[in-house]
Amino acid sequence: MPSSLIDVIRQHVPTAASLTMAARVEQPRGLLAALARVPDPRDRRGIRYSLASLLAVAVCAVLAGAVTFAAIMDWADDLDPAAGRRLGFTGRVPVLSTLWRLLIRVDAATLQAVLTDWLRSHLPVPQPTVRPHWRIIAIDGKVQRGARLPDGRQVHQLPAYDTTDGVVLAQVQIPAKSNEIPAFTPLLEQVVARLGSLNNVVFVADALHAQVAHAREVARLGGNLYVAVKANQPTLFAQLKQLPWAQVPVGDHRRDRGHGRRETRTVKALTVCTPGGIAFPHAEQAVRITRTRIVGDQRTHEMAYLVVSLPADQAPPADPQDWACSEWHIENRLHWIRDETFRENAHQARTGNGPAVAAVLRNTAIGFHRSNGEPNIARATRRANRRPHDLIDAVTRNYPTTQ
Repeated sequence: MPSSLIDVIRQHVPTAASLTMAARVEQPRGLLAALARVPDPRDRRGIRYSLASLLAVAVCAVLAGAVTFAAIMDWADDLDPAAGRRLGFTGRVPVLSTLWRLLIRVDAATLQAVLTDWLRSHLPVPQPTVRPHWRIIAIDGKVQRGARLPDGRQVHQLPAYDTTDGVVLAQVQIPAKSNEIPAFTPLLEQVVARLGSLNNVVFVADALHAQVAHAREVARLGGNLYVAVKANQPTLFAQLKQLPWAQVPVGDHRRDRGHGRRETRTVKALTVCTPGGIAFPHAEQAVRITRTRIVGDQRTHEMAYLVVSLPADQAPPADPQDWACSEWHIENRLHWIRDETFRENAHQARTGNGPAVAAVLRNTAIGFHRSNGEPNIARATRRANRRPHDLIDAVTRNYPTTQ
């Protein structure tokens, strides 16, 4: 038997070698060329349609707003012959059962890796800056409430979301009778496979991931961790609360208005990498964010404590303020879109890899439209549905474009 839950998680994801085979290509590729690298799970006898074409039509359909496997097939059926040929179909498109049998068998983690590399290969290269350009990656679990595992449990996944580009870099499915904690390390390994290294990468996560093992693993791989601390870590939480915050000046202060509320946020940061330190490895600074929110006649006041593995000269108080807001992006710009725009919770996929593959397709659709500068994903999918030829042209090109 596996010696730990992390080993159990690793059994459910591809090997490092298989994920690295899709390491980011320097030159942009078209979708069909990218998908040709996905291992074909079908028996070679009797294959009528190429793997790349079947996967490409599924990707395009979800980019155009398809929310179920049946809707994917409906979109494919509506393609005219010219559009079908551009996706690699020489005659009729396949029936639903053919496409469904493939989508429930293809490896979801490898498909995510290939599609992530395809999206990232079309992103503009960041321009050099004087200060380090921190890549902020948010980690937060997502439950597909309509999907079920064979034993009846809900499908639970842990994605890593690049808040700068709006692209999911990796996603791990959490096995039954497990949780997000042992999935963290396999997720990091997949992110490293996508990026090549964790230089200038900061992972932001909620209090569940304020784990000593997580901090050490992120540091070992060369990254940085910015994590909230709550009562689930009572010793560390008590240490943070007892720091001399009254003597620390406010490092950053912001006021925001919107959606019928007014919010004020102040940040104080304190260096803790000293012999006395705190009970958390690699912690360089303790951060306290005070939030005051006014909605109508009601006022709420809360304090959040966090630790970051970067010193003050590399992460002044304005940065932790921004990064704390970036953590919300995975909820607002990924999870919420999957639930509301793509109606994920209503999709009752239950067979094989179907739920995980459906999640990968939705991640890809969101990342594609975000990378093209679309602020409203629902509107972008409607436009793509009205203009299938423009969509197919955009995904099959070998050079960066915006739709």
